[in-house]
Amino acid sequence: MQRAVGFKRLIPLMAACFCVAKQVCLNETNGFRFLCHIQSSSLVIIKFHIHKEPQGEDEGRKQEKMEGIHHRLVNVNGITMHVAEKGKGPVILFLHGFPELWYTWRHQILALSSLGYRTVAPDLRGYGDTEAPPSITSYSCMHIVGDLVALVDSLGVERVFLVAHDWGAFFGWYLCLFRPDRVKAFVSLSVPFMPRKSLKPVESMRLFFGDDYYICRFQEPGKIEAEIAHYGTSNVLKSIISSRKPGPPCLPRDNAFGIKPDTPIALPPWFSQEDLTFYTNKFNQKGFTGALNYYRALDLNWELTAAWSGTQVKVPVKFIVGDIDCVYTTPGMKKYVESGGFKGDVPLLDEVVVMEGVGHFINQERADEINSHILDFIKKI
Repeated sequence: MQRAVGFKRLIPLMAACFCVAKQVCLNETNGFRFLCHIQSSSLVIIKFHIHKEPQGEDEGRKQEKMEGIHHRLVNVNGITMHVAEKGKGPVILFLHGFPELWYTWRHQILALSSLGYRTVAPDLRGYGDTEAPPSITSYSCMHIVGDLVALVDSLGVERVFLVAHDWGAFFGWYLCLFRPDRVKAFVSLSVPFMPRKSLKPVESMRLFFGDDYYICRFQEPGKIEAEIAHYGTSNVLKSIISSRKPGPPCLPRDNAFGIKPDTPIALPPWFSQEDLTFYTNKFNQKGFTGALNYYRALDLNWELTAAWSGTQVKVPVKFIVGDIDCVYTTPGMKKYVESGGFKGDVPLLDEVVVMEGVGHFINQERADEINSHILDFIKKI
């Protein structure tokens, strides 16, 4: 199994190249090619390309390990939440995104629980085996952060290491903003901090990206659910998870997910038919409305967070993203991350890692490297 080279091992190399140039290409080492952008004395953006495929694990052994994950239901903030956990030690709390489940963290749970950590991954409100309140207003940032604080309380700890992706990262930022006393450090995947703007989010998105922008398409209750039902849960999940198209995702009215009956969609090598079946069964049982209500509560979040306008996030942070991620390649996002705006809003931002040739579902696509990045960072805290 390959291991991503940690930030601490790069420090001597960075020091050597700092005075030579702002951008320096380093030699390949153990299959990793590094490109370091020296942004300032306090933040280094690391871009690297991994050109060796990680070795697969025996399926029987993998299943045996998965069976060692403990599942339970917890009462939090007025709802019943399903939680998967494994291991003993300092708590790492994992938050998934859309359209995912606790299961997206299976590789991280198995790897990091074996290294002395208690790994905890809930199905968020509206997903999987967690309760799904019917009202859109029940999916605000206040509700989700309330769920997370209650979950941390139920674990019997004061603070956790936080690792989150997509919507999980979005609410991870809110947790750090509202309750920094509960977070030791935060590893954010795909989604950087997004400071509150003067325009409501959905209005702004329509203005910049048009009515077919996916978040705009998700706003009308029942409409996108009907389109998903038409094409089939499995086909829609396969389309989303296998997508490698950079830039802001748009869903055409005539065929939102680009599904053609005579053109099968191939699963990526890092996502098996077994994985797809697990997702499909859970979304068929629960439906998509709870998950989609996160998008429908965006403007409500904007209204509720006026008092935090201009507030910095003061938690140690590591940000990791793929260079073809649809979020990172949305106009303006790369500039914000790399030009100093991100660091200004998150002064304890320690490191930005941009992984070459990697898409949105980064913790599954590059599981071994993400595991190493998480471990390297939290060991420094």
